[in-house]
Amino acid sequence: MLLYLTDYLSQLYSGFNLFGYLTFRAILGALTALSISLLVGPLMIRHLSIRQIGQQVREIGPETHLLKAGTPTMGGALILIAISLSTLLWSRLDNYYVWVVLGVTLAFGTIGFVDDYRKLILKDSQGLSVRTKLFWQSVAAITAALVLYYNAQDPAIEHALLIPFFKDWLIPLGGFYLVFTYFVIVGTSNAVNLTDGLDGLAIMPCVLVAGALGIFAYASGDIVIAEYLGIPYIAGSGEMMVFCASLAGAGLGFL
Repeated sequence: MLLYLTDYLSQLYSGFNLFGYLTFRAILGALTALSISLLVGPLMIRHLSIRQIGQQVREIGPETHLLKAGTPTMGGALILIAISLSTLLWSRLDNYYVWVVLGVTLAFGTIGFVDDYRKLILKDSQGLSVRTKLFWQSVAAITAALVLYYNAQDPAIEHALLIPFFKDWLIPLGGFYLVFTYFVIVGTSNAVNLTDGLDGLAIMPCVLVAGALGIFAYASGDIVIAEYLGIPYIAGSGEMMVFCASLAGAGLGFL
């Protein structure tokens, strides 16, 4: 969003050209998300504690989990806000990859928010039913898969399974790409959710994975680096580095 302003200002002062560099914007995205988490986080926790909005624990779980009853939760809402604002501020909004990842993130975040709302406000420790969650997760995942499938600039590469660092080793997926993408999105989401448990311990793996994916996105989006590393070049994919950096920054602030 701010790029439109900095692009204009760069015509008046060349120093603003710095904002055109992807790595610089990724750093700004991480710092912005980190700042939002650090500044808003304590206020949010205090507000939840005052209103006695805390974790509802299933009675069928381990007894040690019962100690976590009442612990302020809904930290995911703060992370979503930090990621979304940072990405919108520092990424190129004419890049459709940005809208796909933000759309999926907000869709799954909304599912989690509604689930927490039922648990915390309605005092229902079960939250949303498994079927309801899976249905809306499937809607979001299938929509994203279709958008990626029909907007591919180079289907021969983007619809193939790639072997890292072996540029010519491609496994064409064809229409199976939609099924594969669906299971990657839904499977990853539920895997993280299961790992997270009650203590939010999944956030550190998320930070590390986001950092690694951000590097891969930057490399595949730069034709020179992609050629050097022997990985396929995908135009526009480098912009995902800003999103990944924002995710990492928000996660570090959450810790």
